[in-house]
Amino acid sequence: MAITNYTSNKILDYNFGSTSYTVPATIYVGLSTTALAFAGTGYTEPSGGNYSRVAVTNNKVNFSTAANGTLNNQTQIIFPESSAAWGTITYVFISDSPTGGNVLYYEALTTPRVVATNTTLLFSAGAMTIAMLN
Repeated sequence: MAITNYTSNKILDYNFGSTSYTVPATIYVGLSTTALAFAGTGYTEPSGGNYSRVAVTNNKVNFSTAANGTLNNQTQIIFPESSAAWGTITYVFISDSPTGGNVLYYEALTTPRVVATNTTLLFSAGAMTIAMLN
């Protein structure tokens, strides 16, 4: 996953004494049927059909220790079973809010996923690589 402009600015400001940054205690993994931009914009989430962002506690149980500018999810991230079609999911992102908020990281899926009714979408442990590189 690539870092967004928002997150880059927050980390730079924090590291260079300009302003403090409070790391979210919970992050939210979301899905998009459209491409996201470096600005953290352009996403279109599924509407209805039991879709919601998945809350993940932001800790070292759920995420590995960083090495070489990257880390991975250590636990499965499972979305609720769809009760209607969500469309073709092309991107995944991490946000600081269950709705709206700031997109922190994003990535295009290697293989877009069509989510039909009664589909459970999940990311296995280790499937998400989050990077400080853009």
